[in-house]
Amino acid sequence: MKRLVLVLSILALFTPTTFAVAADDSKVKAATNQVETGAKKIGDGQVGDGVEQTAKGVGNTVVEGAKYTGEKLKESGKAAEPRPRAPGAACRTAPTRSGPR
Repeated sequence: MKRLVLVLSILALFTPTTFAVAADDSKVKAATNQVETGAKKIGDGQVGDGVEQTAKGVGNTVVEGAKYTGEKLKESGKAAEPRPRAPGAACRTAPTRSGPR
């Protein structure tokens, strides 16, 4: 049981920082607070409740990070699309002379 608590505590420490960069601050902070509250409960001797809340917080952090990452991938895909050209733009950039003079 102590190993489980140790593993979840370590996971709780690293997971929020991993996804905090990639996720919406408000939702990640809420999940991080949930992880912290669970870890504090473990420290206060409420191991069962603490582990449960910590695990839920880690799960929420992963979910919110995945949602935000999906949104960012969509945005980057749109940004990578070629810009629409104005009608006749290809004609303006084409060479003006053809053949030898």
